[in-house]
Amino acid sequence: MKIGAHVSVAASYERAAAHAFEIGADTMQIFTSSPRSWRCSAPIPGQAARFLDARQRLGISPLVVHGGYLINLASADPVIRGKSVAACRGEIERALLLEADYLVVHPGSAKGRPAEQAIEAVAAGIAEATRGLEPRRLTLLLENTAGQGGALGSRLEELTSIRSLAAPQTSLEIAYCLDTAHCFAAGLDFLDSLTSLGPLLVPVIHANDSRTPFGSRVDRHEQIGRGYIGEKAFRRILTHPALATKAFILETPVEEDGDDARNIETLKRLCRKSRTTRTRSNQSG
Repeated sequence: MKIGAHVSVAASYERAAAHAFEIGADTMQIFTSSPRSWRCSAPIPGQAARFLDARQRLGISPLVVHGGYLINLASADPVIRGKSVAACRGEIERALLLEADYLVVHPGSAKGRPAEQAIEAVAAGIAEATRGLEPRRLTLLLENTAGQGGALGSRLEELTSIRSLAAPQTSLEIAYCLDTAHCFAAGLDFLDSLTSLGPLLVPVIHANDSRTPFGSRVDRHEQIGRGYIGEKAFRRILTHPALATKAFILETPVEEDGDDARNIETLKRLCRKSRTTRTRSNQSG
Protein backbone atom coordinates (compact mmCIF):
# COMPACT_ATOMS: atom_id res chain seq x y z
CA MET A 1 0.00 0.00 0.00
CA LYS A 2 1.25 3.50 -0.87
CA ILE A 3 0.12 6.53 1.13
CA GLY A 4 0.66 10.12 -0.01
CA ALA A 5 -0.96 13.48 -0.57
CA HIS A 6 -1.66 16.19 -3.10
CA VAL A 7 1.42 18.43 -3.14
CA SER A 8 1.94 21.89 -4.63
CA VAL A 9 4.51 22.35 -7.41
CA ALA A 10 4.50 26.15 -7.00
CA ALA A 11 8.13 26.22 -5.81
CA SER A 12 9.30 23.62 -8.33
CA TYR A 13 8.53 20.05 -9.34
CA GLU A 14 11.73 18.84 -7.70
CA ARG A 15 10.87 20.65 -4.47
CA ALA A 16 7.38 19.10 -4.54
CA ALA A 17 8.93 15.62 -4.53
CA ALA A 18 11.17 16.61 -1.62
CA HIS A 19 8.19 17.97 0.31
CA ALA A 20 6.21 14.77 -0.29
CA PHE A 21 9.11 12.78 1.16
CA GLU A 22 9.38 15.14 4.15
CA ILE A 23 5.74 14.62 5.13
CA GLY A 24 6.10 10.85 4.98
CA ALA A 25 4.55 10.23 1.56
CA ASP A 26 5.69 7.49 -0.79
CA THR A 27 3.24 8.50 -3.53
CA MET A 28 2.02 11.94 -4.60
CA GLN A 29 -0.51 13.86 -6.65
CA ILE A 30 0.01 17.23 -8.35
CA PHE A 31 -1.62 19.79 -10.60
CA THR A 32 0.49 20.67 -13.65
CA SER A 33 -1.29 24.02 -14.05
CA SER A 34 -3.74 26.18 -12.12
CA PRO A 35 -6.84 23.99 -11.70
CA ARG A 36 -9.17 26.99 -12.07
CA SER A 37 -7.68 28.56 -15.20
CA TRP A 38 -7.59 27.67 -18.88
CA ARG A 39 -4.05 29.04 -19.12
CA CYS A 40 -1.18 26.61 -18.73
CA SER A 41 2.41 26.05 -19.74
CA ALA A 42 4.24 22.75 -19.99
CA PRO A 43 7.21 22.03 -17.73
CA ILE A 44 10.47 22.35 -19.64
CA PRO A 45 12.29 19.06 -20.29
CA GLY A 46 14.99 19.85 -17.71
CA GLN A 47 12.33 20.26 -15.00
CA ALA A 48 10.72 16.97 -15.94
CA ALA A 49 14.03 15.11 -15.84
CA ARG A 50 14.97 16.53 -12.43
CA PHE A 51 11.51 15.70 -11.10
CA LEU A 52 11.78 12.10 -12.29
CA ASP A 53 15.25 11.79 -10.76
CA ALA A 54 14.01 13.16 -7.42
CA ARG A 55 11.05 10.78 -7.33
CA GLN A 56 13.23 7.79 -8.14
CA ARG A 57 15.83 8.79 -5.55
CA LEU A 58 13.21 9.33 -2.84
CA GLY A 59 11.13 6.27 -3.72
CA ILE A 60 7.96 8.21 -4.58
CA SER A 61 5.72 6.23 -6.88
CA PRO A 62 3.22 6.25 -8.47
CA LEU A 63 2.85 9.83 -9.66
CA VAL A 64 -0.76 10.97 -10.01
CA VAL A 65 -1.69 14.12 -11.93
CA HIS A 66 -5.09 15.69 -11.29
CA GLY A 67 -6.80 17.45 -14.19
CA GLY A 68 -8.10 21.01 -13.97
CA TYR A 69 -11.52 21.73 -12.53
CA LEU A 70 -12.74 23.74 -15.54
CA ILE A 71 -12.58 20.77 -17.89
CA ASN A 72 -16.12 19.72 -18.78
CA LEU A 73 -16.22 17.30 -21.69
CA ALA A 74 -19.95 16.83 -21.03
CA SER A 75 -20.78 20.48 -21.69
CA ALA A 76 -23.56 21.34 -24.14
CA ASP A 77 -21.84 24.69 -24.80
CA PRO A 78 -19.60 24.22 -27.88
CA VAL A 79 -17.13 26.87 -26.70
CA ILE A 80 -16.71 25.30 -23.26
CA ARG A 81 -16.48 21.85 -24.74
CA GLY A 82 -13.85 22.94 -27.26
CA LYS A 83 -11.76 24.49 -24.50
CA SER A 84 -12.24 21.37 -22.39
CA VAL A 85 -11.01 19.02 -25.11
CA ALA A 86 -7.92 21.21 -25.66
CA ALA A 87 -7.29 21.45 -21.90
CA CYS A 88 -7.69 17.70 -21.47
CA ARG A 89 -5.18 17.06 -24.25
CA GLY A 90 -2.79 19.49 -22.56
CA GLU A 91 -3.17 17.63 -19.27
CA ILE A 92 -2.34 14.35 -21.00
CA GLU A 93 0.68 15.82 -22.79
CA ARG A 94 2.10 17.27 -19.55
CA ALA A 95 1.44 14.02 -17.68
CA LEU A 96 3.33 12.13 -20.39
CA LEU A 97 6.24 14.59 -20.23
CA LEU A 98 6.46 14.08 -16.46
CA GLU A 99 6.21 10.28 -16.89
CA ALA A 100 3.17 10.18 -14.64
CA ASP A 101 1.40 6.91 -14.00
CA TYR A 102 -2.16 8.25 -13.71
CA LEU A 103 -4.21 11.27 -14.77
CA VAL A 104 -7.40 11.81 -12.75
CA VAL A 105 -10.26 13.69 -14.42
CA HIS A 106 -13.79 14.53 -13.33
CA PRO A 107 -16.50 13.37 -15.76
CA GLY A 108 -17.98 16.87 -15.97
CA SER A 109 -21.45 18.34 -15.65
CA ALA A 110 -24.48 17.22 -17.63
CA LYS A 111 -26.27 20.52 -17.01
CA GLY A 112 -28.22 21.50 -20.12
CA ARG A 113 -28.54 18.03 -21.66
CA PRO A 114 -29.78 14.52 -20.79
CA ALA A 115 -27.29 12.35 -18.91
CA GLU A 116 -27.10 9.84 -21.77
CA GLN A 117 -26.03 12.55 -24.23
CA ALA A 118 -23.56 13.96 -21.70
CA ILE A 119 -21.97 10.53 -21.22
CA GLU A 120 -21.57 10.11 -24.98
CA ALA A 121 -20.03 13.58 -25.17
CA VAL A 122 -17.48 12.75 -22.47
CA ALA A 123 -16.45 9.54 -24.24
CA ALA A 124 -16.14 11.34 -27.57
CA GLY A 125 -14.18 14.14 -25.89
CA ILE A 126 -11.68 11.68 -24.43
CA ALA A 127 -11.22 10.13 -27.88
CA GLU A 128 -10.68 13.56 -29.42
CA ALA A 129 -8.26 14.69 -26.72
CA THR A 130 -6.12 11.57 -27.06
CA ARG A 131 -6.08 11.29 -30.84
CA GLY A 132 -2.58 10.70 -32.16
CA LEU A 133 -0.94 10.53 -28.72
CA GLU A 134 1.22 7.60 -27.61
CA PRO A 135 0.01 6.87 -24.05
CA ARG A 136 3.01 4.79 -22.93
CA ARG A 137 2.27 3.80 -19.30
CA LEU A 138 -0.22 6.59 -18.52
CA THR A 139 -3.73 5.56 -17.44
CA LEU A 140 -6.69 7.94 -17.41
CA LEU A 141 -8.78 7.63 -14.23
CA LEU A 142 -12.42 8.70 -14.11
CA GLU A 143 -13.22 9.99 -10.61
CA ASN A 144 -16.55 9.49 -8.88
CA THR A 145 -18.32 12.61 -7.64
CA ALA A 146 -20.60 13.66 -4.78
CA GLY A 147 -23.37 14.49 -7.25
CA GLN A 148 -23.58 18.24 -6.66
CA GLY A 149 -25.50 20.10 -9.34
CA GLY A 150 -25.45 18.32 -12.66
CA ALA A 151 -22.15 16.53 -12.03
CA LEU A 152 -21.81 13.12 -13.62
CA GLY A 153 -20.18 10.30 -11.70
CA SER A 154 -22.15 10.03 -8.46
CA ARG A 155 -23.86 7.02 -10.04
CA LEU A 156 -21.25 4.37 -10.79
CA GLU A 157 -23.04 3.23 -13.94
CA GLU A 158 -22.28 6.66 -15.43
CA LEU A 159 -18.56 6.03 -14.95
CA THR A 160 -18.74 2.51 -16.38
CA SER A 161 -20.73 3.77 -19.38
CA ILE A 162 -18.14 6.45 -20.13
CA ARG A 163 -15.35 3.89 -19.95
CA SER A 164 -17.13 1.33 -22.13
CA LEU A 165 -17.87 3.97 -24.79
CA ALA A 166 -14.45 5.64 -24.70
CA ALA A 167 -12.19 2.58 -24.48
CA PRO A 168 -12.67 1.42 -28.11
CA GLN A 169 -11.95 4.98 -29.35
CA THR A 170 -8.57 5.53 -27.69
CA SER A 171 -5.28 3.74 -27.04
CA LEU A 172 -5.16 5.29 -23.55
CA GLU A 173 -6.00 2.88 -20.74
CA ILE A 174 -9.07 4.00 -18.78
CA ALA A 175 -9.85 3.02 -15.19
CA TYR A 176 -11.26 4.68 -12.06
CA CYS A 177 -10.27 6.73 -9.02
CA LEU A 178 -12.58 6.33 -6.01
CA ASP A 179 -12.90 9.20 -3.54
CA THR A 180 -14.03 8.18 -0.06
CA ALA A 181 -15.75 11.51 0.70
CA HIS A 182 -17.48 11.57 -2.68
CA CYS A 183 -18.84 8.05 -2.17
CA PHE A 184 -20.10 9.02 1.28
CA ALA A 185 -21.75 12.25 0.12
CA ALA A 186 -23.34 10.42 -2.82
CA GLY A 187 -24.90 7.91 -0.42
CA LEU A 188 -22.71 4.99 -1.52
CA ASP A 189 -20.81 2.43 0.54
CA PHE A 190 -17.15 2.69 -0.44
CA LEU A 191 -16.34 -1.02 -0.44
CA ASP A 192 -19.54 -1.87 -2.31
CA SER A 193 -18.54 0.74 -4.89
CA LEU A 194 -15.08 -0.80 -5.17
CA THR A 195 -16.63 -4.21 -5.79
CA SER A 196 -19.04 -2.78 -8.34
CA LEU A 197 -16.31 -1.11 -10.40
CA GLY A 198 -13.86 -3.98 -9.97
CA PRO A 199 -10.84 -3.65 -7.65
CA LEU A 200 -8.39 -4.18 -10.50
CA LEU A 201 -9.80 -1.08 -12.21
CA VAL A 202 -9.34 1.17 -9.14
CA PRO A 203 -5.58 1.76 -8.70
CA VAL A 204 -5.90 5.10 -6.87
CA ILE A 205 -8.01 6.05 -3.83
CA HIS A 206 -8.62 9.64 -2.78
CA ALA A 207 -8.63 9.35 1.01
CA ASN A 208 -10.77 12.14 2.44
CA ASP A 209 -13.09 12.36 5.41
CA SER A 210 -16.36 14.25 4.86
CA ARG A 211 -17.62 17.46 6.47
CA THR A 212 -21.14 16.68 5.26
CA PRO A 213 -23.46 13.79 6.21
CA PHE A 214 -24.04 10.57 4.29
CA GLY A 215 -26.08 11.19 1.14
CA SER A 216 -25.79 15.00 1.39
CA ARG A 217 -24.49 15.26 -2.21
CA VAL A 218 -22.25 18.12 -1.00
CA ASP A 219 -18.50 17.79 -1.61
CA ARG A 220 -16.59 19.06 1.44
CA HIS A 221 -13.40 17.27 2.50
CA GLU A 222 -12.28 16.92 6.12
CA GLN A 223 -9.16 15.63 7.87
CA ILE A 224 -9.07 11.91 8.56
CA GLY A 225 -11.08 11.01 11.66
CA ARG A 226 -12.59 14.45 12.13
CA GLY A 227 -15.52 14.08 9.75
CA TYR A 228 -18.64 11.98 9.37
CA ILE A 229 -16.75 8.97 7.96
CA GLY A 230 -14.42 8.56 10.94
CA GLU A 231 -11.39 6.44 11.77
CA LYS A 232 -13.35 3.21 12.21
CA ALA A 233 -14.55 3.28 8.61
CA PHE A 234 -11.08 4.17 7.32
CA ARG A 235 -9.64 1.24 9.25
CA ARG A 236 -12.18 -1.02 7.54
CA ILE A 237 -11.12 0.36 4.15
CA LEU A 238 -7.39 0.11 4.86
CA THR A 239 -7.70 -3.53 5.99
CA HIS A 240 -9.59 -4.67 2.91
CA PRO A 241 -7.37 -7.20 1.11
CA ALA A 242 -8.31 -5.87 -2.34
CA LEU A 243 -6.76 -2.50 -1.40
CA ALA A 244 -3.41 -3.77 -0.10
CA THR A 245 -1.47 -2.54 -3.15
CA LYS A 246 -3.39 0.65 -3.96
CA ALA A 247 -2.18 4.25 -3.84
CA PHE A 248 -4.03 6.32 -1.22
CA ILE A 249 -3.85 10.06 -1.93
CA LEU A 250 -4.96 12.58 0.70
CA GLU A 251 -6.82 15.68 -0.47
CA THR A 252 -7.61 16.83 3.05
CA PRO A 253 -7.56 20.53 4.04
CA VAL A 254 -4.33 22.05 5.31
CA GLU A 255 -5.44 24.44 8.03
CA GLU A 256 -2.27 24.33 10.13
CA ASP A 257 1.36 23.50 9.39
CA GLY A 258 1.85 19.78 9.55
CA ASP A 259 -1.74 18.75 8.74
CA ASP A 260 -0.68 16.68 5.70
CA ALA A 261 1.99 14.86 7.70
CA ARG A 262 -0.49 14.18 10.52
CA ASN A 263 -3.10 12.80 8.12
CA ILE A 264 -0.51 10.55 6.46
CA GLU A 265 0.57 9.29 9.87
CA THR A 266 -3.08 8.66 10.82
CA LEU A 267 -3.56 6.38 7.81
CA LYS A 268 -0.28 4.60 8.56
CA ARG A 269 -1.30 4.20 12.20
CA LEU A 270 -4.61 2.64 11.18
CA CYS A 271 -2.72 0.25 8.90
CA ARG A 272 -0.31 -0.71 11.68
CA LYS A 273 -3.16 -1.32 14.16
CA SER A 274 -4.93 -3.48 11.62
CA ARG A 275 -1.83 -5.57 10.89
CA THR A 276 -1.14 -6.01 14.61
CA THR A 277 -4.72 -7.12 15.27
CA ARG A 278 -4.61 -9.66 12.44
CA THR A 279 -1.23 -11.01 13.56
CA ARG A 280 -2.39 -11.53 17.14
CA SER A 281 -5.59 -13.17 15.92
CA ASN A 282 -3.61 -15.57 13.73
CA GLN A 283 -1.21 -16.42 16.57
CA SER A 284 -4.02 -17.12 19.02
CA GLY A 285 -5.73 -19.31 16.47
